[in-house]
Amino acid sequence: MGIAIALLVLGALTAATAPRLLARWSWPDREPVLALWVWQCVVAAVLMCCVLAMALSAAAAWHAVRGQVFAPAPAGVIDAYALHSEDRWWAAVTAVLLAAGGAWTAVMLTREVRLARLRRRRARAELLERSPTLPGEEAEPGDRLVVLEDERPDAWLLPGTPLRLVITSGALRRLKGRQLDAVVAHEQGHLRARHHWLLNCAGALANGFPRVPVFAAFEQQVHRLVELAADDVASRRFGRLTTALALVGLNEDRGAFAPTSHHAHVPHRVHRLLSPAGRLPVSRRARLTAVATLLPFVPLVVAFFPGLRALGG
Repeated sequence: MGIAIALLVLGALTAATAPRLLARWSWPDREPVLALWVWQCVVAAVLMCCVLAMALSAAAAWHAVRGQVFAPAPAGVIDAYALHSEDRWWAAVTAVLLAAGGAWTAVMLTREVRLARLRRRRARAELLERSPTLPGEEAEPGDRLVVLEDERPDAWLLPGTPLRLVITSGALRRLKGRQLDAVVAHEQGHLRARHHWLLNCAGALANGFPRVPVFAAFEQQVHRLVELAADDVASRRFGRLTTALALVGLNEDRGAFAPTSHHAHVPHRVHRLLSPAGRLPVSRRARLTAVATLLPFVPLVVAFFPGLRALGG
């Protein structure tokens, strides 16, 4: 039971301290893709702590589970985990609570995916009403560009089959040449990186466990970082100035640059494009990637250490 407690303490410390530590770093704006990977590894480490603690707690509480968890292990390995009978009640409570948390996570993820699909279906129905499909269009392969008659400049992508890239007539009039290409590249960047899947997972964890700091910060940062990553995709193809001008053209009529605007991220994105800080050195990017990738394996090391020590001894 001691290893399960250690895993829970490790998961709690990671969940509480990781958001504060990541908030102090200035490099995520320079490397949004790497920052997204770091966040995913941190969340995976917290979840891994909970899963392993649940398995060990259940093994301490019920002999049937212990037989499954330690089925191929010799008796010396089981003794190394000190699964005492006097801890059975606490172990059962811990295992049930963690299992309930896992079930709730699955429920919230399913709910988030269903809501996302419902929103897409409604958006497609509205799109079909505003831009009816002409005879024979269904047979055309590939992506479909839909132009809506709307004075407000806007562009968005509807994932799914078939894919819909929607651009309003206001955007066509406002954006010229490569600016429009940059907007399309931005939306395609979201699609290729499957950002909508990442947003669904982050939303499910944040809505399911709103009091857990790491999940709330994960959702907030994912929404911000995916936009920066898509901006970089567009700027690499069409230039930072062109992408910034396209971003201004799409958002200036929405009051995004007002001091009290709810779109405070837009001025930051424009400033970032116009005043690039430069990427991190390759060696530092490699180190950060390696350290982040190893984070989910730390709970595994903690969980397997007593058994490996018993086998080695």
